[in-house]
Amino acid sequence: MEESKSLMILAVVLVGLSSFSDVLKCQQQVEAIPFTTDLRTNILGIFNGAWLKMERAADEEVSKPKRIVLSPNLTTCHQSLSDADQPVYCCPPESETLEPIVDFQFPDTSKPIKVRKPAHLVDEDYIAKYNKAIDIMKSLPYQDPRNYIRQANMHCLYCTGSYNQQHSSSLLKIHRTWLFFPWHRMVLYFHERILGSLIGDENFALPFWNWDTPDGMFIPDMFLNGSMADTQRESSHLPPQVADINYDYVESGLGTSDQISANVALMYNQMVSGAKKAELFMGCPYKAGENGFCDGPGTIELAPHNPVHAWVGSNSNTEREDLGAFFTAARDPIFYAHHSNVDRLWNVWNELRSNKPPVEDPDWLESTFFFHNEKSQLVRIKVKDVLDTSKLRYDYENVENVWLSARPKPSVPPKIARHVLKMRDSENPFFGDSNQAIVLPAIGLKGRRLDTTIRVKLHRPKTHRSKIEKEQEEEILVIYGINISNDMYVKFDVYVNAVDETTIGPESREFAGTFVNMKRGIRIVMEKEDLVVQRKTTFKVGITELLEDLEADGDQTIFVTLVPRGGTCVSTSIDGVRIEYMQ
Repeated sequence: MEESKSLMILAVVLVGLSSFSDVLKCQQQVEAIPFTTDLRTNILGIFNGAWLKMERAADEEVSKPKRIVLSPNLTTCHQSLSDADQPVYCCPPESETLEPIVDFQFPDTSKPIKVRKPAHLVDEDYIAKYNKAIDIMKSLPYQDPRNYIRQANMHCLYCTGSYNQQHSSSLLKIHRTWLFFPWHRMVLYFHERILGSLIGDENFALPFWNWDTPDGMFIPDMFLNGSMADTQRESSHLPPQVADINYDYVESGLGTSDQISANVALMYNQMVSGAKKAELFMGCPYKAGENGFCDGPGTIELAPHNPVHAWVGSNSNTEREDLGAFFTAARDPIFYAHHSNVDRLWNVWNELRSNKPPVEDPDWLESTFFFHNEKSQLVRIKVKDVLDTSKLRYDYENVENVWLSARPKPSVPPKIARHVLKMRDSENPFFGDSNQAIVLPAIGLKGRRLDTTIRVKLHRPKTHRSKIEKEQEEEILVIYGINISNDMYVKFDVYVNAVDETTIGPESREFAGTFVNMKRGIRIVMEKEDLVVQRKTTFKVGITELLEDLEADGDQTIFVTLVPRGGTCVSTSIDGVRIEYMQ
């Protein structure tokens, strides 16, 4: 900066000297005074390097590549596929590129904070108000972005691959990555404000389906009548049937009390023991371009999010529409209550971590999307805009999270389990060369089909870690190279040191986690050259606390079991299982 100022002053001096020389030429008709010429030459000679340096710096600044953030290319909206390979067209009637774009602005801080309440506890006045808002929304013409189906199609657009990425021919997706939580928070935020504006109530707040607490583990009554009803739900799952938030397309057969206990236990694993690190909870880091792709969903997205979608959708429909299919999910009003609870759980998880920022990567913070607001304006909004719900002027009513005190216990005393497993291994070694398994912290399965249970023995690179070491690094199981050859619902569970995995579930400490793949249908591209590469998925499971409870923290080896559920893994293969450490 100082160098620039000095050069500017020198430039003024030179101009002045040149002008003085020209005046002398004009008035005295004599040769220019050599002093001015020599001075100008000498000064320029001295500072020539500085001028070149400044020019070079400016050129470098121009040529320096700007950060490319993940964002949809609004000019590329095109036909996509439903889960059953049926063509789906979710694009708006007119290109959004024709609309002016406004940047997101936080609501006025003088406005009261809206409070989202549990759906099973709202009163009749609230239900009537919500029904009225939906009726008005459904009456709006399709050209209006506030129209009910247009609102529902936002999920279809971003979840079936209707957009290419900005500056890339790669398709954009928001599931199974770290975009899952913030994107759904955005769609809820704008949908809620539109509903409120249609009935003239700026304090209107969406309800949340509190399926993680016993009293809320039923489809709320408010969604059974009026505009809240949806005929495309599984009739056998209507009240008084308790929700199976770990549903695998097969009825659990559990009674009400046992199902509630299983649900609560699953929640503890997904929110606490299996979600110690941000990536385990939020999902994998997904960035712009072909090389930025990842497929690694977080704990809550895997379950209960995915199973609840499938559990509500109608089994008589090919794709379990409405809620069970991405392209129709948001047509069911319960979609918004379902995702409000998911959003609430994001807040709860942050609180369990003392509200430390989950991710500080600018590629995540700057990821950008577009939504219409209550004024029908197209708004550009970034992930960093939705990290603090108090700034968005909404909150959730406090409810008891009963699962916080539901830490599971081993189904078999750990010493007995360890003895039984070692005896079995000596008589009939677990999959692969057991000696090799002890040497290496990974087992290569070379694309083995998961149509039956797979058991492996893994060596643990680190044992007897201190409390500080465990806090700094989470020990994780990595099931890698998951290949689903057909776009289909897939579910398998993971157990550690299980003596009999056929008789236990999330209520037992041996349960490490569950993998769930919902049909996505992302294979249609805008141009022929926009190829979609077959991708494999990675599933990461945190096991530090689990190993402590199984008294296996000091063991050099552990036994891992992958159990396919509901006959859903016939087209699924696994490349391998390994242990890693995540900071």
